[in-house]
Formats: sequence, structure tokens, C-alpha cells
Amino acid sequence: MIQLKNIDELRLMKQSARLVSQTLGMLAKEIKPGVTTLYLDKLAYDFIKDHGAEPAFLGYGGFPASLCISPNEQVVHGIPNSEPIKEGTILSVDCGVFWNGFVGDHAYTFEVGEVSDEVKKLLRVTKESLYKGIEQCIRGKRVGDISHAIQRHCEKEGYGVVRELVGHGVGRQMHEDPQVPNYGKPGSGKVLKDGICLAIEPMINLGTEKVKFHNDGWTVTTLDNQPSAHFEHDVCVYNGKPVLLSTYDYIYEALGIKSDEEKAFQLNF
Repeated sequence: MIQLKNIDELRLMKQSARLVSQTLGMLAKEIKPGVTTLYLDKLAYDFIKDHGAEPAFLGYGGFPASLCISPNEQVVHGIPNSEPIKEGTILSVDCGVFWNGFVGDHAYTFEVGEVSDEVKKLLRVTKESLYKGIEQCIRGKRVGDISHAIQRHCEKEGYGVVRELVGHGVGRQMHEDPQVPNYGKPGSGKVLKDGICLAIEPMINLGTEKVKFHNDGWTVTTLDNQPSAHFEHDVCVYNGKPVLLSTYDYIYEALGIKSDEEKAFQLNF
């Protein structure tokens, strides 16, 4: 059952989502060649706890860390480790918090030093597809409209759209109804209503859409070991239109990036 949120709940959800955004912004300053993902995980844990919240991923289903950090061919759910990050890596950082009774769940794929133009394009198109999906979060449309918009934008560039992993509803629980695939038919799936909250997260591969699940129970990689990109926002439908609960503004401020990509989806409530 889809749990629709009222305005007071949406305000609390936005606080949780924005704490994740702040955490990712803090990490953006620290992600560089030579640091370890365990170091980044400890920074995130301390930052979240210092703000009176709990890392939502830590212990969830037995996951051993506060962040899912997935370099290069890892699609999602990478476990932080002590190996130094190398120049030219791309690093998907997925973070969740539990605060004020609600979960925030939000991800960004970072460039570590200089990466190839081919990989830069993968990241750009994947992030564009996220906003293509968000544009479809309109009262009366359906989940399949979100899914199709993401799929169409990425597949026209020849990229692989992962089938086995999907976005989801979010709220008092990390994963709520409905599932939000990154592929599908327009006009299909659950109807979008005011108060629905979704974690939309395209996971897009440079090569094949096929993935491999590893024996640690978490790590997922591309089957052909080509890079994968992952971007995620928390978004709700409010007064019939899409509104972002999370933001990349803190990341962009840390990295000196100018962007108005979120302008159409921002609303103070």
C-alpha cells in the first residue's frame, strides 16, 4: 500500500533528505585520490550522528556501513574498504539517514580527478535522465511514465538500463510502495497522487544492462566490467507537481559547480 504524506510529514521528510544532501556535500570536499572509502564512511557516520540522526543503511538487512560506495563497474551497494581511491575513478556514494521519524535516501556519482570524456558523458546523461523522470511526477500520471522517460533518454545513447535494481517509495521506511523501475511503458503502473514520495534512482551502465551479484550479499557489478553511474533524488508530488526533497546544491557548492537544474522542482514548504 502506498503511504501518502500530509504537509507536516513532507516537511519532516524534507529535513531528513536535506541532511543526506548536507552529508554528501561534506563528503564532496574529501573525495580525492588516495583517501579510502572507509575514511569517507567514518566521516559520514560522525556527521550524521552529530546532527542527531541515525545512519539508515548501517545494519539495514545486515549492511555493515553507513554509506554504499560503489566505484567504477560497481553499480550499487559497494561496501567501504581500506583500498585507496585511484585517480580517474568514478564513485557512486549512496547515503541514508533516519531522522524525525523519516528516511532520507540520496546518491551522487563523483569524478575522482580526471576521468575520460566517455565516462563524463555517461554521468551527464544518467543525471539528465533522473530529471527526465522527475518531470513525470505529476498528479494523474503513472509510475511507468517516470520509468519510460528514464529508459528512453539513456537507451537512445546506447547505454544499458539495469533491470534487477529499481527505485522505490520512501517515508517512515527505507523501502515503501511503489517500486520505480528505470524502464517501462508509459501509462502503466501505479497512479501518482499528491503526497506520494519516491526515491528515483537511475542506475545506468556504459555497456550491457546485465549485472552480477557477488557472494558478499551486497556488491553488484556490471557483467562486462564497464563503468556504471547512479544518481538519486527524493521527490514528492505536491499540489499536482514534482517537488524535490533532496538537493545537490551542497555538492555543487563544494565543487564550485553552477547549475539551475533543480530550479523547476524547488518549493519551500
